[in-house]
Amino acid sequence: MEEEQNGGRFDVVILGASGFTGKYVLREALKFLNTPSSPLKSIAIAGRSPRKLSQALEWASRPNPQLSLPILTADTSDPSSLRALCTRTRLLLNCVGPFRLHGEPVVAACAAAGCDYLDISGEPEFMERVEAKYHDHAKESGALVISACGFDSVPAELGVMFNSRQWVEPAAPNRVEAYVALESEKRIVGNFATYESAVLGVANAHKLQQLRRSRPRKPRPQIPGPPPSKGETIENQKKIGLWAVKLPSADSIVVRRTLSTLTENPQGLPGLSESAEMVEKREAFWSTVKPAHFGVKIGTKSLLGILRIIMVGVFIGLLGSTSFGRWLLLKFPEIFSLGWFRKKGPSEEEVASASFKMWFVGHGFSDRTIAAQGNTKPNMEIVTRVMGPEVGYLTTPIILIQCALILLSQRENLPKGGVYPPGIIFGPTDLQERLQQNGISFDVISKSNISS
Repeated sequence: MEEEQNGGRFDVVILGASGFTGKYVLREALKFLNTPSSPLKSIAIAGRSPRKLSQALEWASRPNPQLSLPILTADTSDPSSLRALCTRTRLLLNCVGPFRLHGEPVVAACAAAGCDYLDISGEPEFMERVEAKYHDHAKESGALVISACGFDSVPAELGVMFNSRQWVEPAAPNRVEAYVALESEKRIVGNFATYESAVLGVANAHKLQQLRRSRPRKPRPQIPGPPPSKGETIENQKKIGLWAVKLPSADSIVVRRTLSTLTENPQGLPGLSESAEMVEKREAFWSTVKPAHFGVKIGTKSLLGILRIIMVGVFIGLLGSTSFGRWLLLKFPEIFSLGWFRKKGPSEEEVASASFKMWFVGHGFSDRTIAAQGNTKPNMEIVTRVMGPEVGYLTTPIILIQCALILLSQRENLPKGGVYPPGIIFGPTDLQERLQQNGISFDVISKSNISS
């Protein structure tokens, strides 16, 4: 029925809609299908098993009767099935991870067809490889390829910008540290694909280094004041009530890519055929974003929680570098992650009871001219916070679908094509307001002077 109406083309195809995260993405998308003022008029779901896709659709439609959506068969190991998919949609949402194993053929098909692409990857090597290989091709074909449109790394990207915009001239930030705290009334259970990505990331760390060495260095933003010191391994952040340890997450890498793109394009990226009003809005937005050094830490309320995180990190670090070690890690995730990850994922109750808080502690100068006077310490602190529901199955789909709705409704205001991190594309849009309307809040907690 739907296919006849639009010549067999869909607004959105969700690839991997039967996976753990994919079915939550489908459920979130259905909330906006054919509702008043929504640009989303048609969805198809795609994957290897029509039976599993049909079961996912039934689950996502509850408590309503199952909708009839077109079910398309596609496999990431079959390029022709992916090409066929891309000719039939304006936008492809990719939920098939680990992206290191399954992502590149999907990007290649989208770049060739000029079809827009969003995914929920948090894998730096995949993102940087795709940028190196497909940016020029996508720019030419008009495919906008944006990874990390989930909990990795939109809360970090928008959170840094939100903090940075609180530094009103002549004030300027020097560094912003993000502290991620996951909370739950039941136990916290992570997505197995996230764990698998972390294990594979350790195994292939050398490849990421090789890739970076092979590419020209990107410009670095000018940040007032001295670079921040390394600091302690374990930190007690009394102000926000957390013990914290450095988290090797994609967030800091993605934010760095956005700031680097902004350094080359201080007024942001011009849209395909944006209105004069949008040009003004975009330039005004970017003029208020000030670059800062950025790092991410994971926090817990107790020191014991931090020791548990460090132990899991040690297991993955030591075992992830040999094939037998990786086999052990992936065969017994519950043992080596001390109960945080299991193959079958969390129950719906566990998902519903979990949430996150991400604190952004910004240090900088009340007047940027102070920073120029040699080795001065920051004299001002601004603390902001982003919070929302469970990260993998609730926050990630909310973000991905809002990014998709912006692409569908405001495409002419976005760049023609290319491979970009989410911040540089969605920063000047209304993404933050949309997230706030859908359960993810942005707050200023405190602004204070600090004595050096």
